[in-house]
Amino acid sequence: MAFPYTQIRRDLHRIPEPGFQEFKTQSYLLAYLATLPSERFELKTWRTGILVKVKGLAPKRLIAWRADMDGLPIREETSYDFQSEHEGFMHACGHDMHMTMGLGILTHFVENPIADDLLFVFQPAEEGPGGALPMLSSEEFNEWRPDCIFACHIAPEYPVGTIALKEGILFANTSELFIDLKGLGGHAAYPHRANDMVVAASHLVTQLQSVVARNIDPLDSVVITVGKIEGGTKQNIIAENARLEGTIRTMSMESMAKVKGRIEALAKGIEAGFECQTAIDYGSNYCQVYNDPALTRDFMEWARTESDVQVIECKEAMTGEDFGYFLAEIPGFLFWLGADTPYGLHHSRIEPSEQTMQVGIKLVTQYLTWLSQKTNQSA
Repeated sequence: MAFPYTQIRRDLHRIPEPGFQEFKTQSYLLAYLATLPSERFELKTWRTGILVKVKGLAPKRLIAWRADMDGLPIREETSYDFQSEHEGFMHACGHDMHMTMGLGILTHFVENPIADDLLFVFQPAEEGPGGALPMLSSEEFNEWRPDCIFACHIAPEYPVGTIALKEGILFANTSELFIDLKGLGGHAAYPHRANDMVVAASHLVTQLQSVVARNIDPLDSVVITVGKIEGGTKQNIIAENARLEGTIRTMSMESMAKVKGRIEALAKGIEAGFECQTAIDYGSNYCQVYNDPALTRDFMEWARTESDVQVIECKEAMTGEDFGYFLAEIPGFLFWLGADTPYGLHHSRIEPSEQTMQVGIKLVTQYLTWLSQKTNQSA
């Protein structure tokens, strides 16, 4: 029977959940796995995630495939008749498709085993607060620690049938940024008796832009974006508190450390200049996605000659992905998978082509079969 990828994806699309709260999602995945022959695989849960080890015929190593599970706090505005049933949450980053492809690849190898063991990692909390790092250090994961690990991410800008990747760094190091400022409130008519945090926050926002312009090598790549400002309560009250919320993205860990050092120095200057207090919280931090050069090169060469997809060598992007934590310890790679939609990731109207999943399942099952055969022939 053909794998029902369309129905599974639509079922999952209806139940997006925030990180570490993917309870319905986990239950749905477990219910599907219960329909497969239990003698062909072993299963463990970790928090709201799932680890599934599919048994090989003559295993020499363990090869892993990862799919992320969580949704985003976005109100859906698609034309779907299977929209989110969870008000204010949406699968706007393709995780419903990633999970579906994971199940499809898993099902194929349960029915068509290869020599090596395979590990399917259904990872929660990719969007935040970050599930990869704690999963990586968990007892459950380390009992089945793989020799290599792979993943894909849908790409709205590429047509279906296209994959894009490169050797080395693919996604940036990322950090959330929250800065709270506390001064002294007062009446708008007596500004000299108060310390205005709207003014202080405005100065700090401007100064933050100088970090990239004047402290970073122009040939390096760094982004500091303040996406949200809160301050004050009424038009005639001087604001006692203000809050900046933003993100930092860099192409190296060294640049990330330098940027944070400069932000902290600027905050100290604001404290002195405006007689106030500041507090900085970096929230979730994600490691860069660094594709193993040898594995990536072999995959691209294989895909160009033995698959029916178009392979593009793309540039690195300032997007963040906590899959980078896996790649920091385990060789592997992540690639973009064309999904052909005019709306970008995290957009309320994104409608990726469902044909993307069929392409992804076929590509990955063929590649993992080839990789296992290559490994066992050379062993």
